[in-house]
Amino acid sequence: MASAEIITLKRNLKPLLDRLAGDGAAELESNIAALAHPQAHWRVAHPLNEMTGTENARSQVFAPLMAAMPDLERRDVIFVGGTYEDRTYIAAVGHYCGTFRRDWLTIPATGQPVYLRYGEVYQIENGRIVQANLLWDILDLIRQAGFWPLAPSLGAEGMWPGPITADGIVLHDIDPAQSASSITQTLAMHRKLAEFDDRGNLSREALLAMPQKEHWHPKMMWYGPSGIGTTRGLQGFVDYHQLPFRIAFQRPQGSFEEVTAQRARHGAGHYIRIGDGAYSVTGGWPSVYAIHNGGGFAGMGPSGRPVSMRVMDFYLHHEGLIRENWVPLDMLDLLGQMGFDLIARLQSHF
Repeated sequence: MASAEIITLKRNLKPLLDRLAGDGAAELESNIAALAHPQAHWRVAHPLNEMTGTENARSQVFAPLMAAMPDLERRDVIFVGGTYEDRTYIAAVGHYCGTFRRDWLTIPATGQPVYLRYGEVYQIENGRIVQANLLWDILDLIRQAGFWPLAPSLGAEGMWPGPITADGIVLHDIDPAQSASSITQTLAMHRKLAEFDDRGNLSREALLAMPQKEHWHPKMMWYGPSGIGTTRGLQGFVDYHQLPFRIAFQRPQGSFEEVTAQRARHGAGHYIRIGDGAYSVTGGWPSVYAIHNGGGFAGMGPSGRPVSMRVMDFYLHHEGLIRENWVPLDMLDLLGQMGFDLIARLQSHF
């Protein structure tokens, strides 16, 4: 799809998404019908998970959320688009904002404003959604409700900011060469991360010295999901996420191509890889496969279980390097695979 067509698609889709959230329950059926194909595939963070059809999305996903937050509105901070393997995508990061009036997913209402952050990727055909991938940070909403069932996060918990450049809503014409450069830089960084030898060379010093440093800005910000938290700089990224994560999860090893093939054998890989100006996006449902063989992640001991991870990565490329990285990850689904049912713990607590 040509760049001009992507721009038109973004301009058309954004107000429809805004209305889907903001018009309330009375207009929900008509708004979702205008937005999505009747048999669209909806993939939503645990415990909502996968469903087919706009009626299921209405009754299981959006209507309960709107009942819990009657004044719901959508606030995008990143809104980009592009094509990958002949599929067209729109992708967004932001927060649903509302007053938490009624319980949702057994999370007790607070009567206070809350922010449900999201990473969302929509596959579009003929102007309508045919697949929706909605990674909502439900653990962060649980945190805002005053309940914390895990060990303290190593990173800083809190609301994700928008891009430092304040230009994340990309509804204007962009240079295709810049878009190509952004996703190329991201994939080059991914290659460095995938080919690092965890089994023979895993240490703080090795991670700080590895070639990933060629791609990260000195003032990089890494915004992780609730349960991991935000880090700053390569040192913060290594100390508070990367090293503990690699200790806990044994990944496939080898060249980038070998690692990609091993992930694919377990159903993991990217369904989206796009660049849009200074931004790039990758994601998988799941994109990561590993064995939970080490301790420490979320305060849990090793389970020995195979796990997969539903993840998105949104990147800002600034001053020739990756400046910011927003990382929606389905933590409730991951913790469940590790043997910890957080929703059940929540129910027993309240």
